Amino acid sequence: MRRKVAIIGSGNIGTDLMIKVMRVSKMLEMGAMVGIDPESEGLKRAARLGVPTTAAGIDGLRALPGYGEIEIVFDATSAGAHARHDALLQVDGKRVIDLTPAAIGPYVIPTVNLQAHLGATNINMVTCGGQATIPIVAAVASVAPVPYAEIVASISSRSAGPGTRANIDEFTETTARAIEAVGGAARGKAIIILNPAEPPMIMRDTVICLADSDDRDAIRDAVHRMAESVRRYVPGYRLKQEVQFSAVPAETLERMGVTGLAAPVQVSIFLEVEGAGHYLPNYAGNLDIMTSAALRAAEEIAARMKEHT
Repeated sequence: MRRKVAIIGSGNIGTDLMIKVMRVSKMLEMGAMVGIDPESEGLKRAARLGVPTTAAGIDGLRALPGYGEIEIVFDATSAGAHARHDALLQVDGKRVIDLTPAAIGPYVIPTVNLQAHLGATNINMVTCGGQATIPIVAAVASVAPVPYAEIVASISSRSAGPGTRANIDEFTETTARAIEAVGGAARGKAIIILNPAEPPMIMRDTVICLADSDDRDAIRDAVHRMAESVRRYVPGYRLKQEVQFSAVPAETLERMGVTGLAAPVQVSIFLEVEGAGHYLPNYAGNLDIMTSAALRAAEEIAARMKEHT
């Protein structure tokens, strides 16, 4: 039995997610597409595809005749709006997958910690940069202590819509916290770059970890295994080159306030994320990895629901 889902937010992310649910998922079924602009392309497309729609936001969703059948709700709006949405959805007994940086529920990266949070009523998908880079930080941390990790997410300006631009501060703060909480780094830092280059660039990410290990093969193997795990649900996810290792000068460690490392090494990993092109252009890998991760999470939650019914 397919589980009915609703998507709040009829912008690029919400629309791409709807197309993925309809084309790719064998476990989910669209129950509603929700927006606030009746002229939005997302709502118009949903209506053409026979999906129930409302332009009255969360209140409109709750008033739809089929609302009671919806079990999982994706929120692809904004961090500010999500708090109200979640409060109402929790009262109604819905499972919530948050694609905003609000982070009311636990941070979830499917390849790292999804199984630990399948019972949570609200899970947060961190950010596009987090979904792309935190698996790699976690891979390094699985075989070596990581006192510090820094990520730089570079995306095309064309793939950064109003929601992304309005949440830049939340993006950096949420991603940095998740690098620590999920990635396993003692200290994390996140940077996002909106690149106006034409033709638009594919999402590229740089991950730099300070690791305490002289086993470079173990780190390299862990990174490759993790990249393959992510690629199972994001086919356009790939390493751009081999994992790089470099010595860390003592003065750099001193400036960072890091002491007591036996074998400090800088690990640099360079990634590229190409979108699947379901709805968005292929260069919009930053949006595709968010919707792909959210879809993966929802399907795992749906599978768990099936086991308990």
